[in-house]
Amino acid sequence: MREAVARAVSERCRATHTPCDSHALEDALLVASELTTNAILHGGGVTDFQVDVSGLGVRLSVSDRSDRLPVAVPPTDRQGRRRPGGHGWPIVCRLSCDIRVSDLPAGGKCITAVVPLV
Repeated sequence: MREAVARAVSERCRATHTPCDSHALEDALLVASELTTNAILHGGGVTDFQVDVSGLGVRLSVSDRSDRLPVAVPPTDRQGRRRPGGHGWPIVCRLSCDIRVSDLPAGGKCITAVVPLV
């Protein structure tokens, strides 16, 4: 999936004769990784993945089998102990300029995040 994102962004840069911002590409790759990891760990697996570069951003859509909405968990439990993990969704939210979660007709959900390329 990371390869698909890198390829789509590179092709867009070549087609528009614009330089690729390596930091923006890294952000898009990180968001793609976090969305797919979350679908695997919490959503019953990835059922679809789409990448589209349009305008000034890259649109990443990851579908999974779960109807549960993503949530940010507190970094510590009630006793104040640090919890492992829990960083993926906040990373997606921080690096994306638009996020949409939609229910799928056959069940599950699709999360679409737009990461700016400039």
